[in-house]
Amino acid sequence: MSYTLNVLAAGIRTALEASTGRAALEAARACLLGALSDPAFIEANLKDLTPGTPPREVLYEDPKLGFCICGHVYDGPAATGPQDHGASWAIYGQATGTTEMTDWRITTSGAEGEPSLVAPVRTYLLKPGEAHVYDVGDIHSPKREGATKLVRIEGQNLDRIKRSNIKAA
Repeated sequence: MSYTLNVLAAGIRTALEASTGRAALEAARACLLGALSDPAFIEANLKDLTPGTPPREVLYEDPKLGFCICGHVYDGPAATGPQDHGASWAIYGQATGTTEMTDWRITTSGAEGEPSLVAPVRTYLLKPGEAHVYDVGDIHSPKREGATKLVRIEGQNLDRIKRSNIKAA
């Protein structure tokens, strides 16, 4: 099956409407794996960056369920500190390059505006064709040594989500 953005969106919508919780996210992840295996999908949706443009682009936002399909294109090294997705979940799908991901756990909960402190639990690589689910509350940090392209499915548009205040211990 040739994947288009509309085919991927329809598959994710069906997955999220047919189930709940982790099962729904895993079904959506399976849809993303199909798209990641289609070079034409990657070429059509993950264009090289024009200088000065942000690496994240919302490619699709579902009008009914609110999930987003975002393209991320990095032309060089990039790293983000520990983060969650607030009240949302996300599924990262590696298209090209490699992303080193670290999962974290809270060691000290922040109070009254102070950040929660976290410690690393494990580090692993996301390679082309792989996808990983980050459920609500999962804390992780991505690191890229070179050019990479990925697709991230967000449960809600993260531009409108308040994220937790998190800092490495």
